[in-house]
Amino acid sequence: MPNSSSISEFLLLALADTRQLQLLYFWLLLGIYLAALLGNGLISTAVACDHRLHTPMYFFLLNLALLDLGCISTTLPKAMANALWHTRAISYAGCAAQIVFFVFFLSAEYCILTIMSYDRYVAICKPLHYGTLLGSRACATMAAAAWGTGLLNAVLQTANTFSLPLCQGNAVDQFFCEIPQIIKLSCSDAYFREVGLIVLSVLAMFGCFVFIVLSYVQIFRAVLRMPSEQGRHKAFSTCLPHLAVVSLFVSTVLFAYLKPRSISSPFLGLTVALLYSVVPPTLNPIIYSVRNKEIKHALRKLLQCALFQLQ
Repeated sequence: MPNSSSISEFLLLALADTRQLQLLYFWLLLGIYLAALLGNGLISTAVACDHRLHTPMYFFLLNLALLDLGCISTTLPKAMANALWHTRAISYAGCAAQIVFFVFFLSAEYCILTIMSYDRYVAICKPLHYGTLLGSRACATMAAAAWGTGLLNAVLQTANTFSLPLCQGNAVDQFFCEIPQIIKLSCSDAYFREVGLIVLSVLAMFGCFVFIVLSYVQIFRAVLRMPSEQGRHKAFSTCLPHLAVVSLFVSTVLFAYLKPRSISSPFLGLTVALLYSVVPPTLNPIIYSVRNKEIKHALRKLLQCALFQLQ
């Protein structure tokens, strides 16, 4: 029976059984990946180049776009390469790197989503204190804390996971390396030690989720007291997409990490993983930006400049 010292590579879950379906999945994932790169890349460039978007709200949106780019770039390129070249292998070091980067980007993104709810709370409930509570230094500190928290969580989770003795083979029931799938390969006596760290992370996520919910309770109370119907509509249109993204993100991550082994299946795991690792980075630029006049104006100006340079 192999142990972790004898494993040089892992075998990822094949997206399809036939060559034709593998190529179909390759082109599908390539289209999704390019859409995510284009959307988040345009958002990042627009926010960075347009001085009118140099506000706390768009600063955090820039951070979210960068994290989305990192998150989807950690998983999809390897999955596409395996589908294209008809292989399942990923090296031991590559698997560890994939986990540490994925957990890093995912954890930091959740922290940024939590900070964005605080930004909306201050903007709507305490508008007179907005400049004080969310000054440039405060925003930079909160963003740095989000990235630092993600990095710390990723290092701890990855180090703890790969310190486990792996004695159940090297086949991973997922299209990328993730912690629950590596835990399945560990010995039963070490399983509970790793689960304890995951539970602590889930509790921290739940604490952030409670903070987000309480923030929006206060936001909705303030919005419903607004005398202007146009003001209420604008506030709701800003807040509801954020809540939808958070709900999708939290529910799928919790289900992926806490679902009982009795209901586990490769198809179910693949579907849930796609939901929390691929769908949010692809849809976030649309959800946060398409109905935003400032972003649309900045993108239009950016595209006009690009076309002018080409002429």
